Amino acid sequence: MPTVTTSHSASIHERLGHPVIDADGHDVEYVPALLELLREEGGAKAVEKFSKVPGWYRHTPEERLTNRMVRPPWWALPTRHTVDHATSVLPRLLEERMGELGLDFTVLYPSVGLAVTHLEDPELRQAACRAVNRYHAEVFGAHSGTMAPAAAIPMHTPEEALAELDHAVGELGLKALMMAGHVRRPLLDSDGTRRGTWIDPLALDSAYDYDPVWARCEALRVAPAFHSGGMGWGSRVSVTNYMYNHIGHFAAASEALCKALFFGGVTRRFPKLRFMFLEAGVGWATMLLSDLAGHWEKRNGEAMANYDPQYLDEEMLADLLERYASPLQQPYVGELDRHINQLWPDVQDRSRLDDFAAAGVGSVQELVDRFVPSFFFGCEADDATNAWAFDTRVNPTGARLNAVFSSDIGHWDVPDMREVLEEAYELVEHGLLSDGDFRRFVFTNPMRLMTDVNPDFFTGTAVEHAVAAELAAQ
Repeated sequence: MPTVTTSHSASIHERLGHPVIDADGHDVEYVPALLELLREEGGAKAVEKFSKVPGWYRHTPEERLTNRMVRPPWWALPTRHTVDHATSVLPRLLEERMGELGLDFTVLYPSVGLAVTHLEDPELRQAACRAVNRYHAEVFGAHSGTMAPAAAIPMHTPEEALAELDHAVGELGLKALMMAGHVRRPLLDSDGTRRGTWIDPLALDSAYDYDPVWARCEALRVAPAFHSGGMGWGSRVSVTNYMYNHIGHFAAASEALCKALFFGGVTRRFPKLRFMFLEAGVGWATMLLSDLAGHWEKRNGEAMANYDPQYLDEEMLADLLERYASPLQQPYVGELDRHINQLWPDVQDRSRLDDFAAAGVGSVQELVDRFVPSFFFGCEADDATNAWAFDTRVNPTGARLNAVFSSDIGHWDVPDMREVLEEAYELVEHGLLSDGDFRRFVFTNPMRLMTDVNPDFFTGTAVEHAVAAELAAQ
């Protein structure tokens, strides 16, 4: 069928005067082809395990309630515009429609393969990641001028991550990543009985040292990107309501990892790496940066003296208790030690009083400089809080956060692919973003995400010359 190149998004693109780089679209794997590769990697048993319908659907309502089974996604792909679904499956069709969508280049993340990095079965997890990466390298290989598929990298152990990094990037030639952003690990009793799980955020209090993984990313010139969610965490555990579980779950998982990378000192040890949090927006990140700045001012190493019990004047406090105690308090004014010991317990290790020590920051400005360049935030087009990233009036030290345009084409968030750029541009039409900030949002920020670690990322692509001109002007 002939494709149409006229749309409102296409018209907006024509007026911009710069490319539009989509930092987070989705392809939808053609399942029969993917499963054949999985069979090659893991055998028929792996295909059987992978193809099972999610457990929630195999149980009765009563069983779901009794076992508090979290309702997973359902009907997660658009259907009304059949050509859109076909576009997400067929890269040649997507390339043909790029002008209609108002896109010049897109980085595409898997759909069926979104969950493979979190599969609990180690053999199935590694075989599935290998199959997903082979699929994307083969299906998208002829379309590198307009799109780049992301490699699925499991993170259960550093060795597992390193092996798939070397295969996907070193052997298959993939240049974008989708890494697991956390690992749910078992909590075991002394006899080995599993009594629960805990969330390992990989960069703080982790079961492993992941510095070799970050170092390998730097050596391979790839930016770690994370598309892990937080459904099933905290309050997002509804048995019946997927929307209740979904809203905010990407932000929750992204914040957990972002804080770990900052407090764990990863951004200090690897200042050249760029970390991308996908499909979570940037509103949570603006609040996190403000919280970090405010907490640092009150709880940095020097400021902790304000709370050190050795500076409490116990004689003065005792005198004030004698003079001002209420009738209820008066019988206990002689028990000041109990009061002090309850409120200021002995921390024992006074060398660990500065929670910001590993981050290595000595001022709010240094904190902002440690945070802002390292982190990029995938923002869907219909999210008005995208404007917060560019609001220098409220962000600490007048910072702009690295919000990047993320179409999410292929998934239920986008019932009509032609409307994505149009929706994103509404922030300009409503006066919430300047033309310059919109340019940062859809071009220079996505460009920097990739070129800061790999200046050649866009070589040979449709945006090569625009990127080269932008880099030369910096």
